[in-house]
Parts: sequence; structure tokens; C-alpha cells
Amino acid sequence: MKIHIFKNVKELNVALAEKICEVAEFAIKNRGEFTLVLSGGGSPKKLYHLLASETYKDRIDWSKTYFFFGDERFVPANDSERNSLMIKNLLLEPLKIPESQIYDFDTSGTPEEAAEKYDAAIATHFQDSPIEFDFNLLGLGANSHTASLFPETEVLAEIEAAVKAVFVNELDMYRLTMTAPLINQSRNIAFIVFGADKADAVYHVLEDETGSAELYPARLISTEEEKTEWFIDEAAAAKLSKNKKISGF
Repeated sequence: MKIHIFKNVKELNVALAEKICEVAEFAIKNRGEFTLVLSGGGSPKKLYHLLASETYKDRIDWSKTYFFFGDERFVPANDSERNSLMIKNLLLEPLKIPESQIYDFDTSGTPEEAAEKYDAAIATHFQDSPIEFDFNLLGLGANSHTASLFPETEVLAEIEAAVKAVFVNELDMYRLTMTAPLINQSRNIAFIVFGADKADAVYHVLEDETGSAELYPARLISTEEEKTEWFIDEAAAAKLSKNKKISGF
């Protein structure tokens, strides 16, 4: 994997936006479409705003872009806690993306039904092609979770590349999430992480030799050199050893 460290969040977001544009251009040129998996949480909000801005809104052929969500809270479609609602407000609606290009979770049934429907929707989109998203954007929680892969949850042991429902005890609620094997099938994976409150999590995932994926779930994500990249600021990188502090920019 590659680790890119930036002085501030603004520089980080610009570099990540450029990376997304680069991957989108290549995917559309070579495969005719760009499949983008988006992350919820607070970290990517400014990135989404940037991608919808005058600077970037014409850099990607959005008419050939299909949007997926890496995880979701099991709440009603109009619930303010829903990841997809935030993403639609900041990115998809400003870009006027049609619903036919947005793969959202249907939470009208049970958590298990919602996961199965999303799994089926992904399979329908890719048809007979391998399920390999062009770009999968991930955040990192202070407890080292990513997507809805939380510490000490059953979904961490999942070996199937699929979407699963998981009950997270610490949140007392169900989440829907892509499993680590499904995330790892993506052609490009990028973590967006910033802030001093994430420094411990970054250390445990990237450097802690005594840590385990059971405690630090983001360790389940691929570390392939040409696949996975970390975009982090100096505050989040504070506890990494000097040999890790190498930026590609």
C-alpha cells in the first residue's frame, strides 16, 4: 500500500479528488463506466463538496458513473442518520445524478433482507463480469473500524465477498456492510483519515505488530501496493514511525 501524508485536510482532499478523477477517466476509457463506492461518516463530507464544485464537477463523466455505498445504518430511507442521505445532499443531488445510477439500500424489511437485496443489486449491475468496483472510498473510526466492520463483530470472520447485516453492540443497532473480501475485490481502495483523534487507530492498523483484525478491523483491508492508498494528515500520522512517513505527492 501507499501512504500519503498531507499538512492539512484541504491538501488531502485535493489529492484524493485528483486520484478519483484519474481512476474515473481510466475506467470509463477502458470499461465504459466508473463504479464508485462511497463512505459515510464525517471524514468525506468536504471531499464530496469538492467533487461537486465548479472545479471538479466537469472532470468526471458522471453520466457513466454508478454509485454504491460501502455500508449503511439500518434506519428508514428518510432518517437523518442515513449515510446515503448525507451523500445525496452533498454530492449526488448537486451533480443531478439520476436514481438509476444510484444503488441505495432498501431498509423496508429486515436487516438480513436489506443485505440480501443489496447483494443482488450489485450482482445485477455487474452481470457476468467479476464484481470489482473501480474505486472504494473508506473512512477509519477512532476504534479502527472501517465501513461497518466493527471490533469483535461476527462479520469480521466472513469469508464471502458479499453484503451482510451485523448487529453492533456498542451502538445497539444493526448495520449493513460490504464484507472485507468484497471490499478487497475493488480495483482501487483509498482511506481518508485526518485528525489527532485518529492517530491511535492509524498506528494500530498500519504498524502495531501485536494488534489483530478482531480488535482493529481495518487491518482486514488489502495492503497491496498497487491497490490500496492511505490519504492522511500529519495529525493522524503522528504516531507512525519515520519510515512510514513517506508521501507520494
